[in-house]
Amino acid sequence: MRVLLAGAAAAALLAPAAALAQDGHDHACIDQACSVFELFQTPAAQGGASGWQGTEAPKYGTWGFDLSGRDTSVDPGDNFFRYANGAAVDQLTIPSDRTSYGSFALLRELSDNRMKKLVTDLAARTDLAPGSDEQKIADAYRAFIDEARIEALGAQPLAPYLAAIRAADTHEKIAAYMGQTQGRVGGSFFGTGITIDQKNPTRYAVTTGQGGLGLPNRDYYLDARFADKKEKYQAYIERMLTHIGWADPAGSAAAVVALEDRIAQAHWTPIENRNRDKTYNEYSIQALAADAPGFDWNGYFNAAGLGSIDRLIVRQNTAMPKIAAVFAQTPVATLQAWQAFHTADAAAPYLSQRFADAHWEFRYRDLDGQPEQSSREKRAISFAEGALGEAAGRLYVAEYFPAESKAKMEELVANLRTALSHRIDNLTWMGAETKAAAQEKLQKFTVKIGYPNKWRDYSGLEIKADDLFGNAQRLARFEWQDDVSRLGRPVDKEEWGMTPQTVNAYYSSVNNEIAFPAAILQPPFFDPDADPAVNYGGIGGVIGHEIGHGFDDQGSKSDGDGVLRNWWTDEDKANFDGLTARLGAQYDEFEPLPGFHIQGSLTMGENIGDAAGTAVGLEAYHLSLKGQPAPVIDGVTGDQRFFYGWAQVWQSKYREDALKNQIARGPHSPPEYRVIGSVRNVDAWYDAFKIKSGTRFYLKPADRVRIW
Repeated sequence: MRVLLAGAAAAALLAPAAALAQDGHDHACIDQACSVFELFQTPAAQGGASGWQGTEAPKYGTWGFDLSGRDTSVDPGDNFFRYANGAAVDQLTIPSDRTSYGSFALLRELSDNRMKKLVTDLAARTDLAPGSDEQKIADAYRAFIDEARIEALGAQPLAPYLAAIRAADTHEKIAAYMGQTQGRVGGSFFGTGITIDQKNPTRYAVTTGQGGLGLPNRDYYLDARFADKKEKYQAYIERMLTHIGWADPAGSAAAVVALEDRIAQAHWTPIENRNRDKTYNEYSIQALAADAPGFDWNGYFNAAGLGSIDRLIVRQNTAMPKIAAVFAQTPVATLQAWQAFHTADAAAPYLSQRFADAHWEFRYRDLDGQPEQSSREKRAISFAEGALGEAAGRLYVAEYFPAESKAKMEELVANLRTALSHRIDNLTWMGAETKAAAQEKLQKFTVKIGYPNKWRDYSGLEIKADDLFGNAQRLARFEWQDDVSRLGRPVDKEEWGMTPQTVNAYYSSVNNEIAFPAAILQPPFFDPDADPAVNYGGIGGVIGHEIGHGFDDQGSKSDGDGVLRNWWTDEDKANFDGLTARLGAQYDEFEPLPGFHIQGSLTMGENIGDAAGTAVGLEAYHLSLKGQPAPVIDGVTGDQRFFYGWAQVWQSKYREDALKNQIARGPHSPPEYRVIGSVRNVDAWYDAFKIKSGTRFYLKPADRVRIW
């Protein structure tokens, strides 16, 4: 499955929420927007907000950190996030078209503003070559911005789909229709995609798993804390069914929610979905049909264009029979109403304003607390640059990514690798055999910086200046056909999982690679003119975080070639599991909101990544000094500047609903606790800030968890 983390508005039709195989992607990222589901649900999917207006990178103080952003009334041991960031966070105002705001959002706005200039400049030109990538970007924008035509069409683009749904009057026809939604508007009880095979990373495999839900995950159906969200969801379903003229919208909406309640009971939990050992289950279509009867698997895969495959990977294997049984027991009329709603829901951003408004009001306002919808222009730019992500990225790189930034990043990465290698050699809990395997994996890491060596070919994608909904459909089909065409071909190791204009970074376990797109290589993460300590705390911490994913509780299950296999001795694995359990218990104690504790087991991989980022990043900074003492700047020591750099990356605030959403389903801890949870386990932090016993987040040396 292709996962490109930019232009999510363009991607919504590619994998509607109801069809996603939950957590079926391979990338582990620094920021929460990496989650595939979040791509279609967070404000980032709607384009930039209203805070940062320029196209020039921001500056932080005179040497990379603004000391006036601290809150020195707070003891650093009581809350280092507040101590380092308190005044700056207090000054943040969450724009009305966002649910959170801070360092990542500011850089996303910088990237969005740059893309706005690039896209609108193209749209204003009349000399673009027909069929060129530039012409397609311009036409994608023009189609989205043509509100008069979109309003005139109303619900008309959905008519053939709704007619086909009404004609699907048997369970077998509904199953086939679900297969047809691969690469077009609609939904499925099962999410299917093309992924790199985790046990043979030289080839691609078809992967399928649980789907069928319109709310973020099973907890929104089964947890009383989200009862109000489910009630609003039912009202939203009724509203959408009314818009498309579906019979008995109120009764149908109630039936759809009851159906999804039953599906939710069968779903694996988010924590279970993280376990890579349990989510790799090899089947043939025939074996899956025997194991999960009640759903026409042959009809589904044939309709998806996958009828000839001889093997597939099933993620939530014990959930599949239960969901298939729910399908078989559900009246066809309810299945038709379910499909009609999910079709309208997925298509809504590309239809008239009453559809787009209803979609935004539930998906963004009611679920995440976002007060205002992003402007049509912002959404148009997001769609255009997302539809042709790498083509837009090529323009972005040419304009905004200097060659010297890539060279400096390569030096930083080299120092981080050296630092981790040194730390592996000196681990007291790991034996020689496992250390050798860990060192081999580290040496085999591939590093991607800035942008791809080769750009994607969009010649097969048709974009029209007067057909927004059609553009979205053709884009969905183009992406799906591109994915299917991979089967039987060698894995393309040159391909990126993010576009250059994406403010994020990732680790891929199957490729054993880390990637840092051009757009994240800006202050406060990376500033060529900043003090090195701040850069090592910022982008160095990000590099260490992504390398750390290769050695977290799930990434460590793959070897240096990306193969999912155990390369640990039993004793070392037991020691590792003991350390991660202790780290998870620390995060379980954090309670960002009353009644909402962080789930240490759900956020484990990211927490290990953060711990590695701070510990390894600090050692890399010391290596960069080449034996010389760190200078003191404005009375601030080198180690203090390092920790300030790490804390500054996470300056942010959330709306309450968005924070609840993040805690319930996100693999990342909230930003405040990413700072607190990581630094309190680093001995040097205690020395740097004179942290005393008795402060809130003080840990005795014996209680500090030192993994990597």
